[in-house]
Amino acid sequence: MIPSKTFKFQDLPQLIVTTFRAWLADDPFRLSAIVAYYAVISLPALLVIIINTVGAIWGYEIVQGKLTDEFTAALGRDAATSIETIIRETRSSDKNAISTFIGIGTLLFGATGVFYQLKVSINEIWNIVPKPKVKIWKIVTDRALSFAFILVIGFLLLISFMITAALSILTDYISEMLPDLLLYVAYALDFLLSLGLVSFLFALMFKYLPDAKIAWKTVWKGAILTAFLFVFGEFLLGLYFAQADPGSTYGAAGTIVLILLWVSYSSMILFFGAEFTHIYAKTYGEGIPPSKIAKKVTR
Repeated sequence: MIPSKTFKFQDLPQLIVTTFRAWLADDPFRLSAIVAYYAVISLPALLVIIINTVGAIWGYEIVQGKLTDEFTAALGRDAATSIETIIRETRSSDKNAISTFIGIGTLLFGATGVFYQLKVSINEIWNIVPKPKVKIWKIVTDRALSFAFILVIGFLLLISFMITAALSILTDYISEMLPDLLLYVAYALDFLLSLGLVSFLFALMFKYLPDAKIAWKTVWKGAILTAFLFVFGEFLLGLYFAQADPGSTYGAAGTIVLILLWVSYSSMILFFGAEFTHIYAKTYGEGIPPSKIAKKVTR
């Protein structure tokens, strides 16, 4: 496909409108609900793997404490406490060898479920399906790729913790020299840090998760827009949870409901970014061709 025109900044509003219409046509509410369901199932295993991976370098208790702080900011103290209990129970080692072996297998399979569903959903948005008679090795490689993304998240968390520690030292110095500017500087640095790390994660997702061949120059445009919407959207969602406390209506199931809402909302932002990447690639690039193990479909 030959690109019809060169992208100009004034084209962005129309591109966003086109993306929004295509996004609605792909039923993001259904796709995000599926991902949210698998996220709830995957959450204990996912967190345990991340804590064990990053904790081996940074310290288990420190990592778990920082994750609890993040969940508190996003979902509230009650939900964060419940998630902390889930992590503690999942990490319990009072098991025999057979149970431990089975538990590890279940842990790995469960943790990769949410990324596998993200892969399937982005494939659907990009009109890509695996070719018939795909061999069993593809299922294995898909799960292995999903596990690799868990390790990537752990690596990004480690980098985030290290940069946050450095920023804490910097802000302490700034507070002594320029106390009035501390709040603005800290907010700007935190926003840029979050935006950079999330952009990198989304770029890897768009590049490697789907069964597609997509140029990096297209990937970065979609990833940066998605990251901006994600960081801003999570801030608004945190305010909503703090003010409305939607989980309180559901009693003991409130934590699960909050996680479902949070993941569903975040997934819809991710799918909007994937849709934008797809529209951008068709309009200004060569489209998004499938990999050799997949094919394009028309809808």
